[in-house]
Amino acid sequence: MEFTIKTGSPAKLKTGLLVLGAFAGGRLPALTAAVDGAAEGRIAALIKRGDLDDKAGATLLMPELAGTHAERVLLVSLGKEDEFSDKAYRDALAAAAKALAASAAKDAVLTLADVELAGRSQAWRLQQAARLLADGAYRFDALKSDKDRKDKKHRGVKKLAMLVSTELSAELDTAVLRGHAVATGMALAKDLGNLPGNICTPTHLAETAEALGKQYKFDVEVLERADMEKLGMGSLLSVARGSHQPPKFIVMEYKGGKAKAKPIVLVGKGITFDTGGISLKPAAEMDEMKYDMCGAASVLGTFKAIAQMGLPINVVGLIPTTENMPGGAATKPGDVVTSMSGQTIEVLNTDAEGRLILCDALTYAERFKPECVIDIATLTGACVVALGKIPSGLLANDDELAAEILKRGTESGDRAWQLPLWDEYQELLKSNFADMGNIGGRYAGTITAACFLARFTKAYKWAHLDIAGTAWVSGDAKGATGRPVPLLSEFLIGRTHGSSS
Repeated sequence: MEFTIKTGSPAKLKTGLLVLGAFAGGRLPALTAAVDGAAEGRIAALIKRGDLDDKAGATLLMPELAGTHAERVLLVSLGKEDEFSDKAYRDALAAAAKALAASAAKDAVLTLADVELAGRSQAWRLQQAARLLADGAYRFDALKSDKDRKDKKHRGVKKLAMLVSTELSAELDTAVLRGHAVATGMALAKDLGNLPGNICTPTHLAETAEALGKQYKFDVEVLERADMEKLGMGSLLSVARGSHQPPKFIVMEYKGGKAKAKPIVLVGKGITFDTGGISLKPAAEMDEMKYDMCGAASVLGTFKAIAQMGLPINVVGLIPTTENMPGGAATKPGDVVTSMSGQTIEVLNTDAEGRLILCDALTYAERFKPECVIDIATLTGACVVALGKIPSGLLANDDELAAEILKRGTESGDRAWQLPLWDEYQELLKSNFADMGNIGGRYAGTITAACFLARFTKAYKWAHLDIAGTAWVSGDAKGATGRPVPLLSEFLIGRTHGSSS
């Protein structure tokens, strides 16, 4: 989708679809009121008689509206004015995005970003609008045999002008660029997540990283099994033993900041398919274990977003990636492996494999002398039980870093919730035969998984995002969400002192 920012009278603009906002109760935002005046009060009359639902995100399509030059007018409810919030604004944008994606119109004008929202700047509103509207146009039909036929009947707006009543500026242009870049990163993360495990292998992730590096001019190195053996990554390699697919360790370096500035390191779990290994998972919904590489996908998506934005910051991406399969060579419950750090691990459950590949990546991260490290992983089903599918789980060894991530999550709408990382939980990882076990028992599974990782992060500030509940949705709408690319991108934007909030 192509974005522009415009000023002018909405009633006089020629467009295939004009999108207007309206509060429940009748008061109209300025640009909507201008159109209503040109239409001799038709919009206010429709709202008064109850044609537009009060709930934010409800819509009313008018094929024609006298007094305008638009072929169609879409009225979007903003909810009650005294309850207008970030969520209501995003709900309205999401509804508009759905309508734009299904419309026969090829171009549209949207006025929602001009509606005042307490505590949020015009730039923030434009960035959110660009991201949500571009993301709403996402489709994944690459593997359908009738793709060409569908493309010929493809609907959806291709050009979108966002109308504002303020003066145009470079700041507003940057906000739209950022929003669109984040949506582009999310689309890559979704594409990778939605691909099946027989296509999205560790090799495919490595090739994707190399292609990104070539396109955006950042460094990419792919370590092979022999390289990992030399480094002593026995924990990561123990997970790969049962698979015929070769494991990869992907290192990406985006150098947009000053040469001596410490980088921020993002570490993404890349289990391209997780059977559970010898501790085999139940058959039901096992197909969704292709999403166990969504942490890796989010790192790749974030790199695409920040490169497209040209952020002046140094970022390193580390992706340990392998399948977790049963087989004659597979690691068995009770086996003891040695991590790159030298610490030994008793593998009590081979389905707790994500932490086994992440711990070696977290040790490898030390060589970059990072400003901070954030790992992203579909790590524990316990996180879904604890928090549902709304926020990602957050644990950290530094409270200031955690607070910063929580703030950026709120700003982006890609929220997280912090859980404790207390030393008392470490007791649950005791092993009679190694330095630690890879599971901590029945209780506090999300916390003990993070406690395990914390043993490998003592050299730097570190945060862990458990995205098991947020990386994809199930049911009729099954698919990857692209989260937490918005959160990570906003965090990195904030680190450049360029937040649009």
